[in-house]
Amino acid sequence: MITHRVFVAGPVSWNRLVEVDRLPEPRPQTVFATRHWTAVGGTSAGKALNLASLGVDVVLRTVVGDDEPGRAVLAVLEDAGVEVIAEVVDQPTEQHLNLMDPRGGRVSVYLELPELREPRHDERALAALAAADVAVVDLAEHARPLLAAVRRAGVPLWTDLHGYDGAQEFHRDFLAAADHVFLNNDGFADHDALPAFLGTTGKPTVATLGPDGAVALVDGEVHRVPAVPVTEIVDTNGAGDAFFSGYLVAHLGGADTPTALAAGAEQAARTLGSPGLAPGM
Repeated sequence: MITHRVFVAGPVSWNRLVEVDRLPEPRPQTVFATRHWTAVGGTSAGKALNLASLGVDVVLRTVVGDDEPGRAVLAVLEDAGVEVIAEVVDQPTEQHLNLMDPRGGRVSVYLELPELREPRHDERALAALAAADVAVVDLAEHARPLLAAVRRAGVPLWTDLHGYDGAQEFHRDFLAAADHVFLNNDGFADHDALPAFLGTTGKPTVATLGPDGAVALVDGEVHRVPAVPVTEIVDTNGAGDAFFSGYLVAHLGGADTPTALAAGAEQAARTLGSPGLAPGM
């Protein structure tokens, strides 16, 4: 059995998750939670945990603070079998407050966000990158310098632009450097405009559409996949990262685009039906 090795760089966080019957309207009011808890978060943590659950050898390069939230994040990742290369900084670990409703709606409030002027990428990280089959570089300032390192190493680069609208300056370096691109439809108020945008990237591009599944443009062909039905949605956090991971693992195994899309949809459904960012957490 071939074991693939994936290098992931980007953010992790320790989050307070608050479930409400409906997301609050923009007016003063009192809102009662149906439940609340703390858990690991961050798009790179989500990808690393899903990849590990699928049997991939994962190295995650990230940033945490020397604090209890940082130690909690590292413990979850390491318990799941993720090798973590963490830059420990004298700032608080990234933290979010997520308000979530039962229909999948979410408002994420950043409580803490480390701001690094000169992120450090040591020899251990560069060696792990050079040994990888694929590098995933997620949206974060501390991950941005690794875009050039990935190109120098000659490793295929995948990125996730999340709610990119086709114009945001922050995302452009990641889009330009990537060999494969993912995003979701949050940045397009006119969702019919999204398939047309896919053709402007000049590289294989996949867009997740929430309950409508996903669409991909690869080698000039458009492919679609419906969402896999979920009997009971337990936690919507991490569904996009799960889809990305399922698709990537299928692709590494030689699957064609429709098969990889179906694998992504299956992994997203498993995550939606499980607590935490990945199945089995």
